[in-house]
Parts: sequence; structure tokens; C-alpha cells
Amino acid sequence: MNSYLQIREPSTEKGLTGRRRCLRALVPALLLAGSVCSYAQWQTQSLLIKPGWSAVYLHVDASYQSIDQLVGADLTNPIAELWLWQPNPTMQFASSPQTPTVANSQWINWARIGSGINSTLTTLVPNGAYLVHSLATTNFVWKLKGKPVAPQYHWTISGLNFIGFPTVPNNPPPFDSFLSLAPTLQSLAEIYQYPGGALGPTNPARLFAYHTTPVTRGQAFWIRAGTTFNNYFAPFEVALPSGGSGVVFGDSVSQYTFRLRNTTGTNLTVTLRLAASEPPPTGQTAIVAVPPMLVRGNLDTTTLTYGYTTLSASGGQNWTLTPQGQDGSDIVVVLGINRYTMTNNPGALYAGILQFTDSLGFSEVDVPVSAQVSSTAGLWVGAANVTQVANYLNIYQRDASNSVVVSSNGSYVITGVNTNLGTVAKSFPLRLIVHNNGSTAVLLQRAYYGLRQGTNLVVATQESLLDPAHLDTARRVSATHLPWTSTNATWSFNGPLTPGGTLVTTVLLPYDDQASNPFLHTYHPDHDNLDSTFKTELQQGAESYQVSRTITLNVTAPGNDFTSLTSAGQTLSGNYLETIVLGGLGGASRTFNVAGQFALNRISAIPILTSQ
Repeated sequence: MNSYLQIREPSTEKGLTGRRRCLRALVPALLLAGSVCSYAQWQTQSLLIKPGWSAVYLHVDASYQSIDQLVGADLTNPIAELWLWQPNPTMQFASSPQTPTVANSQWINWARIGSGINSTLTTLVPNGAYLVHSLATTNFVWKLKGKPVAPQYHWTISGLNFIGFPTVPNNPPPFDSFLSLAPTLQSLAEIYQYPGGALGPTNPARLFAYHTTPVTRGQAFWIRAGTTFNNYFAPFEVALPSGGSGVVFGDSVSQYTFRLRNTTGTNLTVTLRLAASEPPPTGQTAIVAVPPMLVRGNLDTTTLTYGYTTLSASGGQNWTLTPQGQDGSDIVVVLGINRYTMTNNPGALYAGILQFTDSLGFSEVDVPVSAQVSSTAGLWVGAANVTQVANYLNIYQRDASNSVVVSSNGSYVITGVNTNLGTVAKSFPLRLIVHNNGSTAVLLQRAYYGLRQGTNLVVATQESLLDPAHLDTARRVSATHLPWTSTNATWSFNGPLTPGGTLVTTVLLPYDDQASNPFLHTYHPDHDNLDSTFKTELQQGAESYQVSRTITLNVTAPGNDFTSLTSAGQTLSGNYLETIVLGGLGGASRTFNVAGQFALNRISAIPILTSQ
């Protein structure tokens, strides 16, 4: 059979097909996604470029710069042309050779300025097979820095497949060993490679010496296997949801789930390690550290919590998968991000590379992972559960017979007061509504969340600030234990709501506040704070007391389990303390303390509290 390949092409290049068209469709989405899509992890792929024509397969996304910038501006780079293969269902082997041309719509190309060829390819997309024309007379190692992406392959039974394999960078297996795990493909596959030099009857050339030809990472091969469908590209598959190319936690996602599959007929151990990203190119977002990654473990049936393993370069996570089709050959893996340990400023980027390898030493799948430090700005709603109340018990003096000592005036002799905290029979819930703008947090008696006229969603202090036409979709949250005011006055904490922080504020209930003071009963003559004529207001302590509530929230570290550690970005908890001081006549006072735990959930990330 003629080893020189032709691509039959029914149409001309008038609008990019396949991957290129998808990229165009993605542009608006990328612009809308903004910060999420602009961040990247970085890895350099080394590609051997031979004199003349070579074929490469990109495992990195280098679209952050144009090819003119990456290649054209580098005078030491001998690459003169790049041709990206764009498969479609009509591709076939042909009996006569044909070189890539602009008129061939299964190819889009880039050429150096002045070559006389009109370029239709502007950036280097990943998971693509390229023909590369080098003008050098010796081999050239093209070092291409980009974002690693998970492999995505589409096999066609109608003709050619121009693909590469995610083999290990060093000492890759030969084809006979690599394909032995897919016997049907091994027996039928016709494989061609570009040895360099001019295109012609021996370039591309069919491979016959499978025993010695390595499946080199980054090299592209033409493969066909008749009408046999193939889904074997490595001994294992990392199946990301919705075909995603990476694990993106952003500033709010806490867990990420994917599937790990054995594609062979034997047991296979897959190892996952976390590698650091290379330094980003000039102009790209700085990376502050490798993300603190966790792998969810087994469920503890006693505590109903999941264990975890900390992921690092030195401490890999192993899974032994049963042969394909058996129970245990396709497993679910849940990754988490320990946001409590991400202490940089909000928006700081943590990024790294998840490296999957197999026990055969055949393949390496690199998946980028990134997370941003989340801001705690927004509306937080939760509750404190009071579980302890301070005693206020007199301690009496006793004699040798353990009898209470009586003073000369007939009173028991008091030696002290026991104010220790004691456990209550039933906890008492107190709703907490906290808004944090990033620099200061405030405690609210009520908050409104909904659409504002002519704008968007807001967190407001008054219902009147919302659009009356959309009150059916608005929400109000109230805390009945806090004093109501017509203006919905807030109480400022001493700082922002942050992990590990301590917030303190004081809520004052004046002794004459008929709306909220619990000692006042407006329609009861003994507790209305008025004299017998119902005209003169009495002084503090006569019938009612001033109540001063000093509320302290100590935000503590989450529990040492997978769910608690990974939800720290959206859930905060800790110890609740409250000191209640009752003010009476002549400045007299009595102090009570209560304690418990609190938990807050962020229900909105809107950092502005609208009050007018």
C-alpha cells in the first residue's frame, strides 16, 4: 500500500471548522468568565523538530499569545510553517499523495510573514496534531510553555486519525508494548510517522518495527484500523465532568468530582501527585503557591464524616483498579481544597498540576488545578446555640459542723459568688445575621435580599430599597432576639469576618426602649416605666433595666474532616460568648455570661450593604 497519505477534501476554507469554530464560539464565554479563564498553570512541553517536516501533538494550551509572538518573534526558532489538522467525518485515505494546502479545509495554517502563504491559524490550541516545517539543517528542540490540559480524543472509523498519546516524558514504551493492552487495535493498526525531510513517498512513512519505535510524548502519528472503533489512548482515563480540561475551584468551589477508569484487561495501579507550576510568562497572573489539595477518603460510620489524604509531590495517592468492566475498574474520586490554610489576600492565585501515572510506567496525564483565595465579603446567616449559662450562686461560710454561719444581724455570711459556666438542659438558638464588606463586619437585626430598581441584586437594610415589582422573589431574614429599630440600625464589629479572627460588638437596649427592652410591658402599670400618674418616666432601675449585650464571635479552625476543611470558604464556625450587663439604680449592675457555638453560611457574596 502506498505509504504516502492524501486527505480528500470536499470543501474550501471559508469559515473555520471543528476545533477552530469551537474556539470562536468560546470567545464570548471566555470574556464573560473573566478571571476564571484567564488564570493558568504552566508547563513547558519539549518537542523534537527535525529538519524538514515533523508531526507534533500539543498537550499544553499556548493560546495566551499568538503564534506570531511565540514563534515569529523568535529569530532563533527555525519553524517556518505550522499546519493544524482538523478532522471531520469525511476524511479518508487516498491513493495519491497530497500536501497540506490553504484550499484544504481540514488544515488551517500559520506561516512566517513574507512566505507568500496567507495564515489562517493564529494561536496554538491543545489536543491538536500539527505538521511543522523547519528550515534548520539539524534537529531543534522546541520548548513551548503553556497550560497543561487533560487529553481529549475522538477516534473515527471512517479513515485517518492524526493523534498523539499521553505517554511518560522519559523512556516511553515501544508501540508493541503500548498497544498490547488493546489487542484488537494492535492487530489492525496501520501507523505512520514523519521522519523529517521533504514530504514525499517516504514521509510520512509506515511503521513496521513496533518493537523499537517509542510512543514519544508530543509526537503525532497517523493511525487507522479499518472499521474498528478505538477508545484506548492510555492504560487509564481521567474523565473530567463535561469534558473539562482542568480542575478549577475559583474562589468559591470547595470540592471537585471526576472518574478514574482502567482501560485494560488487568489490574492497574494509578498514582496521583501534585506538582508545582512553572513560573508564569511575563504578563500572566502570578502564582503564590501550590493549592492545598485533599483527596476524600472513606466514610467514618461512627462520626458520619469523611477522612482525607493530603496531596503533595512526595505523598502520592494510589488507587488499584480492577480490569475493565469489573466492579472497581471505574471509580469516583473527590478532590477538595483546604481553604482555611489559604491565607493570602483575596484573589491570590494558587495553582499546580495533578500528575496521574500508571504502574506500567506507560502514561502520564497532567491536569491543571487552580484556586483563588476567597473573600469573606458578603451576607452571612447562621445561628449561635447557647449551651452554657453562668451561675450566680452565693457561696456561704460554714462552720466545723458544716452548718451555715449566721452573722450578728441574723444574715448568712457570704464568702463569694459562683459565676462559673454550667451546661443547660436544652440549648437555645440565636439567629445571627452578619454582613462583611471586606474591612468591617456588622451585625444586623434584619436584612433584605432582592432586585433593586434599575440595577441588580442587592443586600439592603430596608424593604423600600428593593424593586416593588419583584418583591415576590426577594427575601427577608430577621433575628428576633436583637432590638428592632425603624432605621434598622447595625452594630459594628471590631474588624472583618475572617478565619481565625475574633469579632466583638455591643448591642445596647436602653431601659426606656418600649420596642425592645424585655423588662418593659407598655400596657402593664407595674412595668411601663411610668409613675402612678402615667405621665412621668421613671429612672433606670426603678421598673426596668438597661441591657448591654457584648457579643463575641471567635472563628475557630474547622473540624479535622474532609467536608469541614473544604467548606471553610462558605462556612465559618467557632465559639460564641455573650456578656450581659443589667444596669440598675445609681449605676448598680449585675453581669451574666452565656456561651456556646455558632455557625455561619455565606448566602451572598455582595460586598456592599445598601442602606439608601
